[in-house]
Amino acid sequence: MQNKTLISLIIGASLIFCALLLTRKTSVKAVTIQFASWGSESEISILKPLLQDFEKENPDIKIDFMHIPQNYFQKIHLLFASNSAPDVIFMNNQYLPIYANAGVLEDLSYTDFDYKSFYPKSVKALSWKNKIYGIPRDISNLVIFYNKDIFDKYKVPYPKSDWTLNEFLHLTQKLTHLPDVYGISFEEEPLFFLPYLTAYGGWNSYDTENYFKQNVLEREPNSKGLKFYSDLRKQYHTAPYKNEIASTTMAQMFLQGKLAMHLSGRWLVPKYRSEAKFDWDVIEFPSTEKSRKSTVPMDASGWVISKSSKHKTESVKLIKFLSSTESSKKFTQSGLIVPAKIKVANSNVFLDNHLPKNAKAFLTTAQNSIPTPVTLNYREILDSLKSKTEYMFNE
Repeated sequence: MQNKTLISLIIGASLIFCALLLTRKTSVKAVTIQFASWGSESEISILKPLLQDFEKENPDIKIDFMHIPQNYFQKIHLLFASNSAPDVIFMNNQYLPIYANAGVLEDLSYTDFDYKSFYPKSVKALSWKNKIYGIPRDISNLVIFYNKDIFDKYKVPYPKSDWTLNEFLHLTQKLTHLPDVYGISFEEEPLFFLPYLTAYGGWNSYDTENYFKQNVLEREPNSKGLKFYSDLRKQYHTAPYKNEIASTTMAQMFLQGKLAMHLSGRWLVPKYRSEAKFDWDVIEFPSTEKSRKSTVPMDASGWVISKSSKHKTESVKLIKFLSSTESSKKFTQSGLIVPAKIKVANSNVFLDNHLPKNAKAFLTTAQNSIPTPVTLNYREILDSLKSKTEYMFNE
């Protein structure tokens, strides 16, 4: 009996020892990669479960998620400067060149990502000097949201995809009934007036490269686009002045039924779906002529890897998971993004028969758009643009 007890104790101790060894072995192999991203609560509510799913599928990899909701790029810059950059970073095309040019991002050109599964322009937008640095999640461009109830009320036909800027102007005049309704939104951030410049064929790489060398705003076709936009407010008064709306945003005015049309992006779709008390849809931005497709700037966001990362293999694995078709569908279902994954963009997940019914307008716009001509000092250019146009829009 004593021998049996002794044998049992030895076996039990051996099992415990093996379990401890296994646990130690597993903990030694586990790798933690740090992942940084911005995002609203709704966006993070999609992202966190995806990261948890990734960890379940890859028990040897742990994710240290760094959510930075405000001053994102200032903090990312400080992390790079202090040699403590995250392994994987969510980034957009307007900031990517700064970090790529500084040599702190990993060149992903020769990795085995399926680049053909993404819109080519989204890959181009996240490239720098012919090298791919980012794997795209979404694309972003502007369309016209319009309140169908206001069109119906004033017996104005809905816009068609081949409409021109002159037709657009006439619609803004027919739909403006002050003080209750303005025909079109007006925002002074360059994001919202650059489509008027590109519609006339302006704001290209030549303009951005030479912005501080000459006054490109006074050179056609940029001057035409700026005048057209400014006149919506100043000459025709179909768009509101600042002092007429106080602190009310254009999105709030649209929801209040005080804007017939609103130039903005896909990010407003979830808000309009949940809060709008009227029927609405979207249409492509107008062109100068019916025979010409409208061209608007296109931005993109995606994932990059820090060149200093010690876990590049695991980081690539994370990005492959986040950029997969299934993950892309989950990001898309909320209505928040236009997916950069072609298959998802053309699926029922995006074209889901919810509002907007004309969701294809986002895809048509993407096909005809041009990647925003970003330079190393592009943020400085945008600040200068805003300061130069502020007087023009309000004199």
